[in-house]
Amino acid sequence: MSLISEEFYSVLASRMKASSIREILKIIQSSNVISLAGGMPDPATFPAEEINEVAKQILSKKSALALQYSSTEGLTELREFILNWIDKDNKKAGLDNIVITSGSQQGLDLVSKVLLDPGDIVIVELPSYLAALNAFRSYGGEMVGIPMDDEGMRMDSLRETLTQLKKEGKRVKFIYTVSTFQNPAGVTMSILRRKEILEIAREFNVLILEDNPYDKLRFEGEPLPSIYSLDKEGYVISLGTFSKILCPGLRLAWILGNKEIVGKIVIMKQATDLCTTIFNQLIAYEYCTNYDIDKNIESNIEIYRKKRNVMLNALDRYFPAEVIWTKPEGGFFVFATLPEYIDADEMFLEAIKEEVAYVSGAPFFANDKGKNTMRLSFCYPSEKDIEEGIKRLGKVIKKRIKK
Repeated sequence: MSLISEEFYSVLASRMKASSIREILKIIQSSNVISLAGGMPDPATFPAEEINEVAKQILSKKSALALQYSSTEGLTELREFILNWIDKDNKKAGLDNIVITSGSQQGLDLVSKVLLDPGDIVIVELPSYLAALNAFRSYGGEMVGIPMDDEGMRMDSLRETLTQLKKEGKRVKFIYTVSTFQNPAGVTMSILRRKEILEIAREFNVLILEDNPYDKLRFEGEPLPSIYSLDKEGYVISLGTFSKILCPGLRLAWILGNKEIVGKIVIMKQATDLCTTIFNQLIAYEYCTNYDIDKNIESNIEIYRKKRNVMLNALDRYFPAEVIWTKPEGGFFVFATLPEYIDADEMFLEAIKEEVAYVSGAPFFANDKGKNTMRLSFCYPSEKDIEEGIKRLGKVIKKRIKK
């Protein structure tokens, strides 16, 4: 009798589903399809020569340290650099408030592992980052979505929802937000709403998980303080990463939060991977201290700004008037909304025939909505491919527009 593997899976493993984005990337990887789907940084932004030089120096002078196990919390020098770099204005965080993780996805997993019991409620944006939804679901979290507008999550709806959940006796653990250049929508939470979400968190005694991978990739407008930096009472857990501003292959990110929660996260990480690779931590630290990471980010911004502009101009030129889209001031993504009668999932195979790919918006919605939406990424494809890809996609959409 053949083995029936499903009989051995844990409840957690049975709940897990493959990422639809990863499946799309498999389909298009070895084809001529122009991909507007993935959120991969442009390799032209990677400081490869500098990292090569740094890596050689580390192996020459610090090989015993670089090739050894490390502390679970992460390299002290790297944590100190991050704290001084992102928290230089208010100096409220110390080494007990930060842990290095193997990418932000591990951060999402560890926070979920520490905070969620099956049936706990997580408040999320509509739409929200797909990999975060998958992480929360894997630990039994139940998502309740809050609509957004041009200023981010709507606070009136958030307050109303929390009030109703409290009446129902539901346990809300945290509010999850990508507050700046949101994935997938590209919108940014206004300063007034950043302050208001903190007030609501205090009022309802709910934590905030702020995911901030794109905040340094601002093309225009004034930078906004993170919700974490505005928090004086320890309600906010913040995720940051080197993936979008240095390179994702290092798999380096961090969690900031109150020391009690961070301490528990460290214990959970010990059982997960013992430590994040010290070699990569040394590479990031030596690069940041011997070169100018802010200057590198500035050059990256120029690359992504041009690509964003090409996409927005192409959308104006090739998409029918019935389609609307966001106009992000930074980040990687534009989010488009089609007429309600068009299902972006059903249209995907048509788009592939025209050799262009996107990500359907439905998986980003925790309420089974968004079937007429799509995420368009401008970070990885060339300017030429962005123009041609939008032209092809516009042709596909126009065929489905009702006259």
